[in-house]
Amino acid sequence: MRTVALTKESTKDILENLLKRSPNNYGKFESAVDEILKNVKEKGDEALFAYTKEFDKTEVTKETIRVTEEEIKEAYEAVDPALIEVIRKALVNIRSYHEKQRQNSWFTTEAKGTMLGQKVTPLERVGVYVPGGKAVYPSSVLMNIVPAKVAGVEKIVMVTPPNKDGEVTPATLVAANEAGATHIYKVGGAQAIGALAYGTESIEKVDKIVGPGNIYVALAKKAVYGHVSIDSIAGPSEILVLADDTANPHFVAADLLSQAEHDELASAILVTTSKTLGEKVQEEIEGYLKKLSRAEIIEKSLENFGYILEAETLDEALEVVNAIASEHLEIVTANPFEVMTKVRNAGAIFIGEYSSEPLGDYFAGPNHVLPTNGTAKFFSPLNVDDFVKKSSIIYYSKDALKAIRKDIETFAQAEGLTAHANSIAVRFEEE
Repeated sequence: MRTVALTKESTKDILENLLKRSPNNYGKFESAVDEILKNVKEKGDEALFAYTKEFDKTEVTKETIRVTEEEIKEAYEAVDPALIEVIRKALVNIRSYHEKQRQNSWFTTEAKGTMLGQKVTPLERVGVYVPGGKAVYPSSVLMNIVPAKVAGVEKIVMVTPPNKDGEVTPATLVAANEAGATHIYKVGGAQAIGALAYGTESIEKVDKIVGPGNIYVALAKKAVYGHVSIDSIAGPSEILVLADDTANPHFVAADLLSQAEHDELASAILVTTSKTLGEKVQEEIEGYLKKLSRAEIIEKSLENFGYILEAETLDEALEVVNAIASEHLEIVTANPFEVMTKVRNAGAIFIGEYSSEPLGDYFAGPNHVLPTNGTAKFFSPLNVDDFVKKSSIIYYSKDALKAIRKDIETFAQAEGLTAHANSIAVRFEEE
């Protein structure tokens, strides 16, 4: 990890370097993705099956593309019962947290004869993409399905690439079944996104697509936005730890590496007011690398996007924290709750030395699908609101409309929209 003294110039350089990880820089893959989407839209299942054979080295048909009840039963037999129990425990926490986000429709009335309100309606069909490549993440299955289920979505369609034997990872199937997926299909990549966006003979079109994926999946989601809604274009994982001289360097180093192990593009940053802490964390990292299984990935991640940033003051440190707007932010300072009030931009905030980032990944309850690459400045974690839509309700009686008709007509005429004005006026022609 590079140790850098914080200045306006160094902050600018770091932000520019971090943005190199953005999916917006994947342009060279766009033509390939566009071709896949075009073929899926035009040829449906034919293209879907051909791409699965080409990319996943296995054959699927209209009869085998959907996961059966028997396959789900076999998955339960293959998964360690201890893991199933943990999945169920995590589900309780995740469901409980998201149920607190649920909104109800509301209406207000006034004696003058008006009623205004908001009707909250769950989306009808949602597609959930689950990766099946380098690593398997049943935790992400829970995080993407549960808020949709809590929102009241009727059809939750999960797609995930099969292995060369045409099978889906058992832990993924168990997590999907426990969370409440209604349909599970053996298809991945950009072609799966195309199937969800446009529909094929086997897979029904959905209203929204959520879930992480590789470069091709990210670009496909970006391309189909407008045909369907999407959650976000997720970038590589990132963690920022804000710490002072009260922090435990052994803990801080471990937390930084917990994200660096995701992939070579992951970012791990320590912002500290203590030079001594920075030095100790560096030493701890070197010790961890000798025994961690994904040390090679971690080293590349730290080399490219790992920083120890030294700030003169806590206010200076907070300034860079808000500028980076990290996916995960840990606050390990003498007064973490006070510091938290000064944080404007972060996907998830972990407070205190025993609230490490993996707690949020797996068990605490808040969603771990979070904004990346600085988008926490304007995006929120995946939540129940992402799976509902809101309609405005408007009712005016004749008397209530009469009282304000001239105001509306004046507004419409000022904009040159005489038909708008007339739509109000005709209701009072006989008066």
